[in-house]
Amino acid sequence: MKIFKRVLLGLLAVVVVGAAGFVVWAETPQGPAPEALAAMKSDAQVKVTQGNLIVFQPLNQNPTTGFIFYPGGHVAAESYAVTLHQIATQGYLVVLVPVRLNLAFFDVNAADKVFSAYPNIQHWAIGGHSLGGVAAALYAEKHFDKINGIAFWASYPADAALKNSPIKVLSIYGTNDMAGMAKFDETKSLLPADTQYVVIQGGNHGQFGDYGAQPGDNAATISRGDEQKQIVAATSQFLKSISQ
Repeated sequence: MKIFKRVLLGLLAVVVVGAAGFVVWAETPQGPAPEALAAMKSDAQVKVTQGNLIVFQPLNQNPTTGFIFYPGGHVAAESYAVTLHQIATQGYLVVLVPVRLNLAFFDVNAADKVFSAYPNIQHWAIGGHSLGGVAAALYAEKHFDKINGIAFWASYPADAALKNSPIKVLSIYGTNDMAGMAKFDETKSLLPADTQYVVIQGGNHGQFGDYGAQPGDNAATISRGDEQKQIVAATSQFLKSISQ
């Protein structure tokens, strides 16, 4: 009995230490880079507010279309401020959702609080980068009554729940993404036939945000600025399409 108790206590200690180590890892995400921190400040075109939500509100406009964004796994939410700030300048309300432990899988329903906060928005799109896009899809497939579109940034859904859905879908990825082009081709079967694809020549995974080098990623052959310019243009055009 004493040996059993010792073994049990030893296993419990391993679990506690492992859990503590995971929390420490999760709470020390990549980013944000200085460029992202600069984009977290308000300017003449966009008001940025921070709290439970990070909101990019276009000034001197009354947007009727909004974009809810889930960050990638183990990446600080603020790391996407550059692209999201620029999308807001096009006249769209952009809401960046910080998630528990910097992993959207632990906070799939984070978008719930956005709708009640902005009742005047008539059209909503949701999206996310990498694992954030997977979580956004899990949310969208249960809220077709609220979501008009979903934008995958270097991401794809975990199942085929969106395949015959009424919402519009945009998929943006780079040819040098760490997942490989074959993975994106394979997952096209999970998406609607009319999905819009934007393939960024020379773009990689990490340059969708501003948080430093992505472990395991391939080198990009275009600049971060060029890649993000294409991401902003494609996403803004998509948001325009769901407004019509």
